[in-house]
Amino acid sequence: MINEKSMKSWYVPIEILTLRRWLIVAVIANILLLTIDVLRDDFNNLILGVFGCVLLASLRISLPEVEQKSRRNISLQISGIIVGIGFIRLISMQLSNFNIWAQSWLIIPGLISLYWISSKPISVWTSRELSISAVEYGLKRNSEIGGIYSRIASHVTLIHFVVLTLIPLIWIFDIAISPGNALGGKIGDSFSDEHFSKILTSNSFWTWMTNSLIVSIGTCLLGLTIAIPAGYAFSRYKFTGRDFSMFSFLLVQMFPGIIILVPYFLVMKTLGLLNSHLGLILAYCVTALPLCVWMLKGFFDTVPRELEEAAALDGCNQFQIFTKVVLPLSLPAVAVTALFSFLAAWNEFLLALTFNTSNDMYTLPVGLASLISSTGQAWGDFAAASLLVSLPVALLFLCIIKQMKENIMICNISTFL
Repeated sequence: MINEKSMKSWYVPIEILTLRRWLIVAVIANILLLTIDVLRDDFNNLILGVFGCVLLASLRISLPEVEQKSRRNISLQISGIIVGIGFIRLISMQLSNFNIWAQSWLIIPGLISLYWISSKPISVWTSRELSISAVEYGLKRNSEIGGIYSRIASHVTLIHFVVLTLIPLIWIFDIAISPGNALGGKIGDSFSDEHFSKILTSNSFWTWMTNSLIVSIGTCLLGLTIAIPAGYAFSRYKFTGRDFSMFSFLLVQMFPGIIILVPYFLVMKTLGLLNSHLGLILAYCVTALPLCVWMLKGFFDTVPRELEEAAALDGCNQFQIFTKVVLPLSLPAVAVTALFSFLAAWNEFLLALTFNTSNDMYTLPVGLASLISSTGQAWGDFAAASLLVSLPVALLFLCIIKQMKENIMICNISTFL
């Protein structure tokens, strides 16, 4: 039976357990933010920031233990100093959303530490020995509140990642709707549709869009036509050179595309495929095919062979087994592979720039790059075109995700029935 001493040693207030984890994150975040002071050449704030990081680490080490009131007092003092340093740094800087957010990584951990360490559960835990009933209550309280603190930490982390992802998009959108071609200025300080109007009424943009759609869709269809049977063959059949072929596919992906750029160009020139859609489609298929085959082969490996054996017993030939049993089950993997092929062709720049010298054959990445010249940068037009270019990809992604969810739901219902 568990004795009372062991049970008491198990109990640590949830606030202390949470601070032990959160303070480590705060130290890492503040160390990363010190690079901003280095870039700004702000020596005074850099010294204060280093001192704040040291204090956060010291606070993590000095967090109170059971029946150690002196460590609690030390932790309270360190927390107060951390809050003071955060406010001093904030006052000495120009007030902006970024500076407020950066200093919150000092101020908020310090304030939370002050509040929690001075709270009644911590005060009682550090000042005297707890009874068994108090320990049981504390353990029950930990289990109830611990989940809330974990969810808060998860949401704060996700919010930071979402904001870091959205900030570039918001900045590009602001440039696209602002008059002129300036990169600076406050977000939302002016509005104009001149850049979108210029791009949408430009014949060149729609030519680039048409070329990109033809090349991307052609690459996707041709790649799937080859990759699906190839992936199934590598998954189900044993033949001479199988392992070597799979290794060769993997080996090709290890080399950067620029190494084979000159041979590609010479081959396309010999075949007369420069400045043509077919030349880009073939080049993109060769580049994307190895990874597509690997992706599909990995999924076909997960399809139970028993399903194919049952279909064979029902009189299906190999082609019917593949088209009526294996392929329908593999539609999610095929959709992901199709999206990968489409995106690879849609975003590719180097091959399109090398193989196409005519403006009428430019794809969207090459066309957008032409908006930035050595004599002037049309940043507003570039931002508006970038947003318009992203729309087809976003719509395709949403359609594929929706279709995959429907297929998964149908499979789950069929399994249940």
